[in-house]
Order: sequence, then C-alpha cells, then structure tokens
Amino acid sequence: MTWQVERIASAHLTLEVLPEVGASVLNLRAASGRPVLRHVNLADVNTSSQCASFTLLPYSNRIRDARFSFQGREVQLRPTTKDGLAQHGDVRNRPWEVTRVSETHLRCDFDSRAFPDMNWPWAFTARVEYLLHGPHLDTSVTLTNVDTSEMPAGMGLHPYFTRWQDGIDPRLGFEAALTYDTDERQLPTGGARPLRPDEDYRTPAPVGDRQLDRVYTAWNGVARLDWTSTSGERRALSLTADPVYSHLVVFTAPDGSLALEPVTHATDAFNLAARGVSGTDLRTLLPGQSLGGAFRITLEGAW
Repeated sequence: MTWQVERIASAHLTLEVLPEVGASVLNLRAASGRPVLRHVNLADVNTSSQCASFTLLPYSNRIRDARFSFQGREVQLRPTTKDGLAQHGDVRNRPWEVTRVSETHLRCDFDSRAFPDMNWPWAFTARVEYLLHGPHLDTSVTLTNVDTSEMPAGMGLHPYFTRWQDGIDPRLGFEAALTYDTDERQLPTGGARPLRPDEDYRTPAPVGDRQLDRVYTAWNGVARLDWTSTSGERRALSLTADPVYSHLVVFTAPDGSLALEPVTHATDAFNLAARGVSGTDLRTLLPGQSLGGAFRITLEGAW
C-alpha cells in the first residue's frame, strides 16, 4: 500500500501526516533531521500502530470486554484485541479528509456517518489540526456529538518519543500524584491511589529497565524529557496539554520508544463510572456539543 503523505514545515520542525491512516503522524523531525517522535519508514506502515503518533476517539485506551452500560443502555462493541477488549477508539485506521493545508498548518476532518461499520453506536464528527510555529508543534483535537441522544465521550493522543539519543536515556519528569492498580489486562481494578516511590516522576529520573504501562492522574498537564549530557550539551522536550487531558499514560513500547499519552479519562472509565468509582473524568456530550483540547510539543536546546 502506498499512502498519501501530507508535509508541513517550519524553520524548526518538519511534520509528515497520513490522512488515510487516521490522520496519524508518520514522522516529526527537527530541522537537523533528528527524529523527535520515533522514526518510521513509510514502507513499514500497515496500520496506525506503526506510526509515530495517532489519535484516540471517541474514547481512549481499553474498554473491559468491549461492553459497558450508559444511561440504562447496554452497549456491546466489537472486540479489537486478542483478549477481548475494545481499544483506542475507531478512527485511527480510517481515512480522514484533508480540509486545509498550508506551509505550517494541516487540518483533517472525520465523520463517522460515512462508515456503516463504525464500532460505536453514536454518530460523531472529529477534527485534528497540526500547527507548527517556532519550536512548537500544536495538535488540537475536537470531538462533536452529531447524534440525537447524549453519548459518553473521550479522546487522547498516542505519541511515541525517540528514547535513546547519543547514548543517553532521558530523564522523564512530570507532576502527577495518583495512579491506578490494574489487572492482567491492564484494566483498573478501582479508583486512583497515591504513588509509590518507584512510580513517582515528580523528581525527574531515567526510566531505565522498567517496563511501564501505567495511567497517572492528578496530572498538571506538563511533562519533560531531558537528554542534557554530562558535558553540558542541552537537549530536551517539553510537553504541555490543556486541562481536559487530566490523565497521562506512560508506556515503554517494545521497539524501545516511550509513549507519553495525554488522555481525557481513565482506562475503562465507562465501566468504572457505572460502578460508582469517582475521578475517572468520564464526560458526556449532548447532541451538538463538543469536547476539545490542544497538546504542545516544544523543542529545547540543541536539536
């Protein structure tokens, strides 16, 4: 398969996007050519899972057994994982329409009503916009309920960051006070709890050999990766998310990259909320109502 690639560029960054694959990011590079997100070869892309970043809509992460109850309605989705979960929404491998492109700005739109096999019983539209300015990439996502009834809603982004650079494992830092205990399918077993010392990145530290797939909350919307060397060469990334992104997923991917995913709700928030668990940040949208937010990646130092 040969995918259409849309490219935008600024003095600091070049972004490549695949509209036919969920408007996912193929590559994000500094002006020097150094990868900011994990490097991806176009020929290796079959789905968004091989991309550098993709969008999670109309919910993020996993839903237990691909089913939940909402306002007295039993909703059964098609499982999308081997262990019977519905995962990462249903837009990331579908074609989006490019509705605006300029040198530094790309906008793509999606309408679920165009797909009879949509794995979601409510109609919705979505928009993702990528904007390069200075050393920043801003990604804005909007989800709108275009159905006739209220729907549960959530969204997120799934960027994979290049981890090792010049032999340096970056120091990861972010302010979050709570996390979730999970079962063998990485589903929360209850509400969020305070962090243990080995889970706490409020003091920046390398990930090292730890294998992480953890959801944090009580997050202030800021995270940082710092590759500054002992010789003093400064290189870092700062990540800033709007308050709607109340949760952060940290995932050490099998290929060695590090996913830092801003999401609007806890994993399996629909079922947790139905059990009366608080703090999941499950949202609902009335007909015509939208949920939106932006996420910024900023280069710092010598890229």
